[in-house]
Amino acid sequence: MNIGIYQSASALSALERWQDSVAQNITSSQTSGFRKRTINFSTQSTGELHPDMKSRIGRDPGVAMSFPKVNYGINFMTGETQPTRRELDVAIQGDGFFEVQRNDGSKVYTRSGEFRMRADRTLVTTDGHEVMSDGGAPLTFTAGGGPITINRDGSISQGDTAVGRIAVKKFANNAALTPLAGGFFVPGAGVEGQRVDQPDLLQGYIEGSNVTALREMVDLVLIARAYEANEKMIRTVDEQMGKTLEALG
Repeated sequence: MNIGIYQSASALSALERWQDSVAQNITSSQTSGFRKRTINFSTQSTGELHPDMKSRIGRDPGVAMSFPKVNYGINFMTGETQPTRRELDVAIQGDGFFEVQRNDGSKVYTRSGEFRMRADRTLVTTDGHEVMSDGGAPLTFTAGGGPITINRDGSISQGDTAVGRIAVKKFANNAALTPLAGGFFVPGAGVEGQRVDQPDLLQGYIEGSNVTALREMVDLVLIARAYEANEKMIRTVDEQMGKTLEALG
């Protein structure tokens, strides 16, 4: 058995997963609040290959085999703040996530403050999910109640009437968050978010993704070159094995 073929094949599989991650980043680079998907590789030993039984009892240490291991992650660095001048758009300047309630009642979290007003004048995300207040209820406005003001501490007023305060929560370890479609995150079992008392919100702005499209394009070039090198390695080894078999008859 030629270990090189298996190692190169394993590398091709790892490169394909890296390419999928880069493609997702490029696709979502214009999605507000999106967090870059990261991937890194480490070496995973799978033991030793022993050519015969004698080596198994210690006379020959064998050939160590190792293959690339793929480790996924998320980059939670803050994205660039972009002005929109819309009164319902909000950007978080520091730590934390907006708390959102989905149609099934479950809570998810997002950095995207691109909000809308539903027909019943409830504050929702672009997907129609309700934005939660500190009191655990949706935020609702009144018809003809005047302009909406969102203060830096998250408190909201409509005209001279206080409406509530946007719930912003943070987590001790963001690695405990699982990404969902649409830029949302869901905490793991038993993980609770903590209220951010001074979230430092900015009305009329949204936070863009933290993806640099040019950097992702460079990674695609690196992936293509590495893929080509491993394919060439497999073809070379395969040709050598074929010549060996022909010579042996």
